[in-house]
Amino acid sequence: MTGYADDLSLAHVLADTADSISMARFRAIDLHVESKPDLTPVSDADTAVEKAIRSTLGRSRPRDAVLGEEFGASEAPAGPGSRRWVIDPIDGTKNFVRGVPVWGTLIALLEGDRPVVGLVSAPALGRRWWAATGHGAYAGRHPAAASPIKVSGVRRLADASFSYSDLMSWEKRGRLDGMLDIMRQSWRNRAYGDFYGYMLVAEGAVDAMVEPELSLWDVAALIPIVTEAGGTFTDLSGAPAPGDGSAVASNGRLHEDLLQRLR
Repeated sequence: MTGYADDLSLAHVLADTADSISMARFRAIDLHVESKPDLTPVSDADTAVEKAIRSTLGRSRPRDAVLGEEFGASEAPAGPGSRRWVIDPIDGTKNFVRGVPVWGTLIALLEGDRPVVGLVSAPALGRRWWAATGHGAYAGRHPAAASPIKVSGVRRLADASFSYSDLMSWEKRGRLDGMLDIMRQSWRNRAYGDFYGYMLVAEGAVDAMVEPELSLWDVAALIPIVTEAGGTFTDLSGAPAPGDGSAVASNGRLHEDLLQRLR
């Protein structure tokens, strides 16, 4: 893990900064919210968090590129390389602007197209998750209070707790029948939404989480956490995530069954 120890430590520093900014704006009376061209909301907290993270990365990792949801792609100040930080300043902005505490900052490091470090910080929930390739996955309020996490041992869909994104997105992709089949066959299904369902998979509280369409900043940080916790993370075709931008995350034991039903 020595190859990523410093990067993971830096990700925690970035998350500390993000948490201080976002929590100060959460449920703020003067929170400013606009609509982006795709009609999704963006708050002043989203932009402030991403600016702060980019500023620190520019000083600490001048040879690394950055991709963020709000400000796009930036080349490394010191020239192009194989490493890229991918940032979602506030995943779950719709929750954030309505005062729902299920939102978080997602921070990932990619080498080429492979996510090797992932951190999710959900300060309103008082919880953080992180992982690096070969190191395992952990959760806690901060690194000093961390516990290792691992996926469940559930082997049958009939015994599984299943999480998903909203059904309309599956209907638009022509895959609603497969989703309904899984929901009927599973022991329990709930739409926990955004990053949270994936973190519950990594913790073993939920057995699978699926979404039909995601951007790289939505998913990059989640992949190392789920896989280092012993899970499997692919796109809908079964290719390693991030793949085509869809996501199927599971404890591994249910994965092929899920893919077959979703096809």
